[in-house]
Amino acid sequence: MYRTCMFCQKELGSNQVVEHFPVGTRLAFDSARGRLWVVCRKCERWNLTPIEERWEAVEECERLFERTQLRAQTENVGLAKLKDGTTLVRIGEPLRQEFAAWRYGDQFGRRRRRAFLIGGAVAVGLGTVVVGGLAAGVISSTLLGQSGNFVNLYLNGRTLMKVKDEDGKAVSIKRPELTKARLIRTGDDQGWGVELQKKKQKLVYEGEEGREVAGRVMAALNSSGGRQRDVRTAVDRIEEAGHPEAYLRGLGGARVEETWKKTPVDAISKLKAPERLALEMALHEETEMRAMQGELWLLEQRWRDAEEIAEIADGLLLPDHADEFVQEHRTAEDDVSVEDLRA
Repeated sequence: MYRTCMFCQKELGSNQVVEHFPVGTRLAFDSARGRLWVVCRKCERWNLTPIEERWEAVEECERLFERTQLRAQTENVGLAKLKDGTTLVRIGEPLRQEFAAWRYGDQFGRRRRRAFLIGGAVAVGLGTVVVGGLAAGVISSTLLGQSGNFVNLYLNGRTLMKVKDEDGKAVSIKRPELTKARLIRTGDDQGWGVELQKKKQKLVYEGEEGREVAGRVMAALNSSGGRQRDVRTAVDRIEEAGHPEAYLRGLGGARVEETWKKTPVDAISKLKAPERLALEMALHEETEMRAMQGELWLLEQRWRDAEEIAEIADGLLLPDHADEFVQEHRTAEDDVSVEDLRA
């Protein structure tokens, strides 16, 4: 089993997930043809593995790919990222895409637990300071009555995110501005954007920029996480739409107006918890998919080059008269080819 690239001689690295082939951090496989490559992360060349080392590893890669929800696919190539950072490149017809509900249940649950812990720690700390201050005579009962205002001043004074205005200048967005952020309609029926207001300045973001800003707004608004039932409802919203991208497209036009009819104030923070969580999920999922889709075009081009070499290499193991044998024994119902034998 080789461990260095055949082209640049650099180390291929290792993985902890493919038991039968722990070499490489990016594996490309074709189950139909029985091919397995290790993609060098230095020179990006595809190293074809020996036939005797492929079969169980290819089957294992297929199982891992099917179980992984973070994946992007085209007609010929799929890309999946595993938990340990290993990526799998699958050659062949795409699998049915499913929404990764389990990816968000733990994430929002951890946020919720962290928010409770931080809130509890702040309460205990504030209580200790107050009791000590009262005992020492430093804090008066009048000042104690204003303690809630001090907490609000601290929370409202923190910068939660930064955006750029039309002139490219950085604008700090704090809690008061964030809670007033709202979805707005854009020119077409499926279009939507995000509007922020900093004092008298309105900041409007549409298109790709709108989605990027919306993702950051939702992460900040959902910083305290969500209950399990709210997460489940949010997942149902996206699954009803069919796909995170379809859910986002559905936010445009009538969907925005319908949402605000049910909401007294047209601010995202006033949406019900499941809607807020669903919006963040869909934006996050769509961003990751786009990032992965950016790799797929290049991977497909390199796969085609690697496949030509693999076909020649694997064909060397077949006897010279294989073509003649197939032609003699082919029947009308049998569409066996040399390529099938080589696969």
